[in-house]
Amino acid sequence: MEHNEWYRVANPKDMVTPALLVYPDRIVQNIKSMIAIAGDVTNLRPHIKTHKTAEIVQLQQRFGIQKFKCATIAEAELLGRCSAMDILLAMQPVGPNIDRFFRLMAEFPKSNFSTIVDNQMLIGEIAAMAQEKDKRVTLWLDINNGMNRTGVVPNAQAVDCYRKICEDPNLIAGGLHVYDGHIHNKDLLEREKKCNADFNAVLDLKKALEKLGFIVPSVVVGGSPTFPIHARRKGVETSPGTTLLWDAGYAHNYPDMDFLTAAVLVTRVVSKPNKNLVCFDLGHKHLASEMNFPRLLLLDGEDCTQIGQSEEHLVVKCKNDKTYIVGDLAYALPMHICPTVAKYNEVLTVVDGSLGDTWKVAARNLKINI
Repeated sequence: MEHNEWYRVANPKDMVTPALLVYPDRIVQNIKSMIAIAGDVTNLRPHIKTHKTAEIVQLQQRFGIQKFKCATIAEAELLGRCSAMDILLAMQPVGPNIDRFFRLMAEFPKSNFSTIVDNQMLIGEIAAMAQEKDKRVTLWLDINNGMNRTGVVPNAQAVDCYRKICEDPNLIAGGLHVYDGHIHNKDLLEREKKCNADFNAVLDLKKALEKLGFIVPSVVVGGSPTFPIHARRKGVETSPGTTLLWDAGYAHNYPDMDFLTAAVLVTRVVSKPNKNLVCFDLGHKHLASEMNFPRLLLLDGEDCTQIGQSEEHLVVKCKNDKTYIVGDLAYALPMHICPTVAKYNEVLTVVDGSLGDTWKVAARNLKINI
């Protein structure tokens, strides 16, 4: 973790807190690091779920990245509005989202939209709508290689699903989609060992499909923790997301990954309710709270123990509360940046120590227009 004061804003007195700051220069450095690890922009399909922001998509496009991954129709629409060339919706559409997916293709014809599936019923439903609308739709088969969240286990059932995609005239097989978010070993060698072991079944499936005469154009694989491991494989597209903003949790858990924290929370002391207790205005509404304490890393003052959080408040216990004065500003790194960003309508940019533009978290909600 860095210990200089790169995060500090020169004139923060009128800043409304809590707020989320982002640092474009550091984001650019992270993009360069991603490309260096991947070897080429064509091997990258970054996820936008972390930032949900047009300006960060555009920063990536400036470096030639045109393939993206997203989790919601709103995120896919944002990418369409950014004229991204290749957009993968990595959440299989069900219910009204199937129709919304087709509306995306109609609204942004210059972008190539695709999505994932993991069962024959849904493959048939999408194929029927494609036929009705006289469209050909690209589908990726979502593979469960150990996370047990979505996807089909890479066995005979997966072969049957892929066959159904390949044999339907209204569908195009994009390849395999594999997210291994269950792999989060802190030790790189252990992480690599687990990653490779779980990916072997995917490779076996790919070989079986090709032996049957089916083409598997690509494999979209991994998230941020396994990004540098998968990046060494041929014929895959890696899809890191947290690497763009990074956070205190990833910096602590994956010291082997050389990314910069590029998003900082700014908060104020709102009360000192008892001896050595300090309360900040960082409740559940403004800071991810799905994990145990600590939920942030304070960058100012003495080390404190986080003991309580409610809707509007975060209470910490200090050895000496005189370090903090009611009204004081404090900076902090969230432990988990992805759900923290989603709590803000906008982020404030910091350039050379001064506040710059305001960027809208445009895909924060489930719907923009479509």
